[in-house]
Amino acid sequence: MDIIKKDQAFVIEDTSGKIIASISYQKDKDNIILANSTYVDPSLRGQGVARQLLDRLAEYARENDLKIRPLCSYVVDAFEKYDAYQDVQLKK
Repeated sequence: MDIIKKDQAFVIEDTSGKIIASISYQKDKDNIILANSTYVDPSLRGQGVARQLLDRLAEYARENDLKIRPLCSYVVDAFEKYDAYQDVQLKK
């Protein structure tokens, strides 16, 4: 599955172009983005797709010297569970 950047999101599309998984963000301040929504179609759940999307968002943040403020519950939980995102997590 290819993860594509579209506007302020990273998405996975099916063969017809329908978005079947996404993680979206919005710009907050100069170097801060808000991870505000994660969606994975039921047919893909349990396959690590949300984690792949978050990995791509974290990679984007690293490439652009950004910090991520987690707003959606998936990203909040992932930031608490995995150390891999400590460098991009906005500390309170």
